[in-house]
Amino acid sequence: MQAFAHDGFTYPLPEGHRFPLGKYRLVREGAERRPGVALATPPAATWEQLGRAHARSYLDRVRDGLLERREELALGLPWSTQLVERSRRATAATILAARAALDDGVAMNLGGGTHHAFADAGRGFCVFNDVVTAIRTLRAEGAACRVLVIDLDVHQGDGTHALLTDDEAAFTMSVNGFRNYPFRRVPGDLELDLADGTGDDEYLDGVRRLLPEAIARATPEIAFYLAGADPYEGDRLGRLALTKPGLQARDALVRDTLRAAGVPVCVTLAGGYAEDMHDTVEINLGTVDVFSA
Repeated sequence: MQAFAHDGFTYPLPEGHRFPLGKYRLVREGAERRPGVALATPPAATWEQLGRAHARSYLDRVRDGLLERREELALGLPWSTQLVERSRRATAATILAARAALDDGVAMNLGGGTHHAFADAGRGFCVFNDVVTAIRTLRAEGAACRVLVIDLDVHQGDGTHALLTDDEAAFTMSVNGFRNYPFRRVPGDLELDLADGTGDDEYLDGVRRLLPEAIARATPEIAFYLAGADPYEGDRLGRLALTKPGLQARDALVRDTLRAAGVPVCVTLAGGYAEDMHDTVEINLGTVDVFSA
């Protein structure tokens, strides 16, 4: 399986900030040791590619460091040139993984899944919307038109929903924690909201029920899967109660259902904020193992 990850672009955060940037290095190092994974480093996404999902005025503010204070607060990350470079490379990784998935059946971005980014704003640690940028880039290249987004991050992908609301060739399916961020939702095509404390069995039953319907309604040429680690019982921001084996069962369910339907899949890792960062890394590498098998 081909996997893509940015290479060595550090992003210093203020003291006390708890976004787990270190997980990306550890996931990359773990993936490098897996014999079934061919790892590559992406270039930065071009501003033309990013302009397929984002307003030019927003891209100009991001590029030139002109975000207002309220925009940085909504993003949850301070601006820097390193942040812009990382975000562009993370977006390019999803574009490259989508192209590879069309050729090979499956490929992965060892990051990405930045689903809170809107056309004109970044939010919730998401600067650019990598999945929507990849969808529109594939279409511009004539590579694929009909797409399915399977979002199993615990937080609703409000930015992705907003960007795809009027897109008749795109279909979104998500399983979300109900009383969780974002608190102002954007409706998707097929959603399941779960109560705090929901565990493996109820969660997996929901995915098992929704996924065939989503595939049937979308008739996709490619699927994008956001394999969030944040439904984990030890996640600081998730509030669901999935175990690590439950999350691996989730990934296998998605893999097997898409494979049986003949739908190629581009996997992104999306969110994960465990109290012990190594738990998030273990979950992410479990996703790598499932999809490289």
